[in-house]
Amino acid sequence: MICAQFYFRIGKMKIVLAQVPSCVADKAENIRRIEKVVGKVDADLVVFSEMFLTGYMCRDLFFKVAEGTEGESVRKIERIAEEHGCGIIFGMPVLDDRVTSLVMNSAILISPDGSVQRYDKLSLANFGPFEEKLYFCPGSAPKLFEFNHVKIGPIICYDIFFPEISKYYATLGAEIIICIAASPSTSKPYFERVIPARAIENTTYIVYVNQVGTQLNQVFFGGSQVANPRGDIVVRNKYYEEDVTIVEIDPAEIRLARQMRPTVRNTFELSNILYSPLPE
Repeated sequence: MICAQFYFRIGKMKIVLAQVPSCVADKAENIRRIEKVVGKVDADLVVFSEMFLTGYMCRDLFFKVAEGTEGESVRKIERIAEEHGCGIIFGMPVLDDRVTSLVMNSAILISPDGSVQRYDKLSLANFGPFEEKLYFCPGSAPKLFEFNHVKIGPIICYDIFFPEISKYYATLGAEIIICIAASPSTSKPYFERVIPARAIENTTYIVYVNQVGTQLNQVFFGGSQVANPRGDIVVRNKYYEEDVTIVEIDPAEIRLARQMRPTVRNTFELSNILYSPLPE
């Protein structure tokens, strides 16, 4: 279902915030849910949550359900992207292609032409209810995605609390930063403070797509949202309910924001000061 549509003056990319529950360790059902959403929308890019392919609360099952980007699940989602002519971003546990049995918490972008881009989560949450370091290895570097001539900076959940990652993407020319998440209720106030902050700091759109529903002992609050380059929330999905919305990204908003508040330009100037050798 499409619950809301937002169209800007000069839109260039329609993005779907697919706030849909995923089933723990049931890849076939979760792929079916991806296909159901993609089949109902008319958009350039459909974004699902962190670990959507397997569910977030797999725990030791991550080692069983993880697969490579050449695996069966990615091939099936490639066919969905090709059939419907749109890109699909989703989270999954990826087997490391260098070291046997190591698993990464990854964001995957599949384009309609079958190309696959992957980012591995840099900042693994390992406090309170989070146990990510028991199962995952951290990524080694940010990975800028390119889709339809638009540069996208992918981050995953806890990554958003480290502004250096988003700033790095902005200095590479990212126009959109997409954060896929599995954020529980206890994290809600923190995410809702930093989302507009990251947008203002980098004069980029921040697209945040969260898991929703209950998995084992975790309740995910939903509330997927988009902040424009001035930090205004232009769409917010429902809390604690399945909700699918469409937002249209306007590059003119980025240009205007960067003219009015040149934070990215000033970042280069500040870097020359902060990272120069200290005076003797």
